[in-house]
Amino acid sequence: MFTKFLNIQTKSISFASLILAASYFCSALLGLFRDRLLAGRFGLGNELDVYYAAFTIPDFIALILVFGAISSAIIPIFSSYLVTSQDDAWRYASNLLNIFLVCLIVVSLIFIIFAPFFVSLIAPGFSPEKREMTVTLMRIMFLSPIILGISNIISGILQVFKRFLVTAMAPLMYNLGIIVGIIFFVPKFGLIGLAFGVVLGGVLHLLIQIPAFLYSGFVYKPLFDFKHAGVVKTLKLMVPRSLGLGAGQLNTIATTAIASTLAVGSIGALNLANNLSAMVVNAFAVSLSTAIFPAMALAYSKENKKEFERKFSSAFLQIIFFTVPISILIFILRAQIVRVVLGTGKFGWLDTRLTAACLGVFAVGLSAQGLIFILSKTFYAAHNTKIPAWISFGTVVFNVLMSLGFVWLLNAHGLFFNLVQFVLRLDGIDNIGVLGLPIAFSITGIAEALLLLYFLYIKFKVFRLSHMALSLYKIALAGALTAATAFLARQILVSYNLVNLQTFLGVFFQLSFSSVVGIVCYIGMALILKSPELEMIKNSFLPKFFNKHESRTH
Repeated sequence: MFTKFLNIQTKSISFASLILAASYFCSALLGLFRDRLLAGRFGLGNELDVYYAAFTIPDFIALILVFGAISSAIIPIFSSYLVTSQDDAWRYASNLLNIFLVCLIVVSLIFIIFAPFFVSLIAPGFSPEKREMTVTLMRIMFLSPIILGISNIISGILQVFKRFLVTAMAPLMYNLGIIVGIIFFVPKFGLIGLAFGVVLGGVLHLLIQIPAFLYSGFVYKPLFDFKHAGVVKTLKLMVPRSLGLGAGQLNTIATTAIASTLAVGSIGALNLANNLSAMVVNAFAVSLSTAIFPAMALAYSKENKKEFERKFSSAFLQIIFFTVPISILIFILRAQIVRVVLGTGKFGWLDTRLTAACLGVFAVGLSAQGLIFILSKTFYAAHNTKIPAWISFGTVVFNVLMSLGFVWLLNAHGLFFNLVQFVLRLDGIDNIGVLGLPIAFSITGIAEALLLLYFLYIKFKVFRLSHMALSLYKIALAGALTAATAFLARQILVSYNLVNLQTFLGVFFQLSFSSVVGIVCYIGMALILKSPELEMIKNSFLPKFFNKHESRTH
């Protein structure tokens, strides 16, 4: 029964997107629980700085060697083989798995040996003791790219067979492994236990998918042919995408390096805030773009331009429709969110204020970060990986220069420092240089999304500007009223002392009440303005319900 459950196929893009969104939401909840455990046990201190710094290089390797191949090459190439010959498709899969496994092992061993050198690059501001501990954690964590690399290739192939449920459960297992590490391994092994938890998460991520992979028809073959036509094409398609992803990850490495030179806890605050904002991007943008990508690739292969345009426009506007109100609510309720999610144990009020400020700045660029996923996927579906790669490289340089500039301005304690301190309500906190990093990140994200959109329109003409403009106007109007309503609801509770903000329940009620009021306002305005995105959602996710209701009334 469990095997049948894992092998459920999703027949529609909307249902697949819904499953992925639900799984990302559940994974995000586990991620919030994970971050709460980390914040409560360590606070914003040396330990979290070491943990997040140790993550950067293993993540970088996994991204450039695997994730680029999956998104740009493996899914479309495996699909093309499957159309003509299932045996050829599985031979391609076996060959690819063998090649990637060997490459991942070799590369990981090299980085394990030279870990001290790379730690000195990514954390130049660390003390010798912090560097030594970072090296130890990084070496253990380098088992993770090997395991997750193979697991994510399997995920890509399973998505071709529309087995989105099991691929959606894999991230849950990954977070579960890290949580086990925090609860059980850290008390026994200390900070090293966190690295063991990361490795356990990777193992669980892989194991949950193996039954469905075998059930789909995979039979292992000991092939290792670099000259195989499918492998050659995979490498050609993945290199630009991998470079683009690598460029994006260089942002993380650069910001980590800069943050290591700032106050203790800066890396922790930056990562905790980014995790909270990334939850929204994963729940809506990643799930929708992942679900629609195979269909867009198929429409492009069939030269069905109208279908290709329709799917892109629908996904593009739905991402904006979902992320705009949530980014507004996150900015307005940033302190309440951080207090509820992370405010426990060693995570004090100063930690809360600094992390909340980072979260508020990340929220400004949240919609743009979501759009980057669907815009990039649209290029990949059209077999174009070069344009997103070049844009990624350009924005990396832009981001690093702006990060250095904004950090310098904030540390100079001039007009810009006063403005940021006033807007984000950081009176009394003088060391806020870390905020220069999310400011640069958000501006860069907006610039990258605009550039991708411009080149997509120039090259493929996949959307109608008038249609887009009308929808965006309605979303902006509804968003503005949502911001006013949520802010007013938050202030009423404070002004009339309706809740005790010194307790968890009081802050939680303030957060929940203001959020619900804001969301109700947004949906109500969308109904009044007759936003087409609401109709899309109704037709996509509720057709059966409405059809049944209509049949009963007739």
